[in-house]
Amino acid sequence: MTLNFKKEGNAAESLIILHGLFGSLDNWMTFAKKMSEHFTVYLLDARNHGQSFHSDEFTYECMAKDVKDFMEQQQIEEAVILGHSMGGKTAMQFAFNYPHLVKKLIVADIAPKAYPIHHDEIIKGLQSLDFNVIKTRGEADEKLAEAIPILAVRQFLLKNMYWREKDQLAWRFNLDVIANKIENVGVEIKASLPFNEPTLFVRGEQSNYILDEDVIDIKNIFPNMKLETINGSGHWIHAEQPNKFIKVIEEFLL
Repeated sequence: MTLNFKKEGNAAESLIILHGLFGSLDNWMTFAKKMSEHFTVYLLDARNHGQSFHSDEFTYECMAKDVKDFMEQQQIEEAVILGHSMGGKTAMQFAFNYPHLVKKLIVADIAPKAYPIHHDEIIKGLQSLDFNVIKTRGEADEKLAEAIPILAVRQFLLKNMYWREKDQLAWRFNLDVIANKIENVGVEIKASLPFNEPTLFVRGEQSNYILDEDVIDIKNIFPNMKLETINGSGHWIHAEQPNKFIKVIEEFLL
């Protein structure tokens, strides 16, 4: 099956962007438009997200193969792969499985290590919304606030809500499968062989997803890696510090 995507630019080199959990390609449009000055940029909706297909299979192996299939469909022989959070783990799995397709790799605020499940409150909040009762975005936000008090997080999640029918709201992401298989999102990405192409890890100064003690383990499987820390940013680097994020990406790629 084919992933939903958008394309920006018409340059010789390709850049593929993979979003994070509960996200969609629309989260990356501003960044993509800037990078389209130098690359043909492809923004992908992961399976079970955005307007891509829904599937009971939800692993990094199958999401990496989705990217491979996409490149074959679009006749892309090689690309820079950029992934954030869940998309970063997909990008790492893709690099290990199909290294010949990756010119450079960029991983935003995630390490290949295993993470404990930490989306329980978000999932419970999302599951608490009954769209047979809730008929407006305001009502959805009010109900979601009971579980998720941070406005920015709710706004991010509510971008995934749409009108399936005239008076019926729904989620674009496949909440049932994500909830049932959330442990798959936190798993360790294991390498059979090191990935030797240039690799950039970018972390937020205020985020705890990539710790100093993780760097040695990362270098063991990405020997040609460098790490950049974005001051004044948490996990959502491209949204919280867009200019600083673009600067470090351009310095790595151009």
